[in-house]
Amino acid sequence: MKLKFSYGLMVLVLIGALWAGTHARHTPSADERAVALEQQIKCPVCRGQSVAESDSEASKAIRTDIQRRISDGESDSEIRNFYAKTLGPDIILRPPSSGFAGLVWVLPVAGFVIAAAAIGFAFVRWRRWSPA
Repeated sequence: MKLKFSYGLMVLVLIGALWAGTHARHTPSADERAVALEQQIKCPVCRGQSVAESDSEASKAIRTDIQRRISDGESDSEIRNFYAKTLGPDIILRPPSSGFAGLVWVLPVAGFVIAAAAIGFAFVRWRRWSPA
């Protein structure tokens, strides 16, 4: 009975921690938003670098434009959509979280959950079969 209670308590703590981590309220500053956007947009002339990492003239121009758009009141999604429309959808480093591309986010989590459940099941079976 104690074993079941401790597993239940562990699950409750894990769910509580996950909920608290995903529901934290923090309003990012304009500089924090700019840095986050610069890290999500690929440099159009560099290979494999974000705008934040690159020192090319194109990246400097995009960083300046991002700052201007933030000060003009545009949302992050509006800024990302602008660059995706003008420079192509491949300019965004972070894949979309909806549609078919959303599988990039779902499959690793699903694989982890299935693996954790399988390991838990194996431990329960192992414990039942081990001599006491």
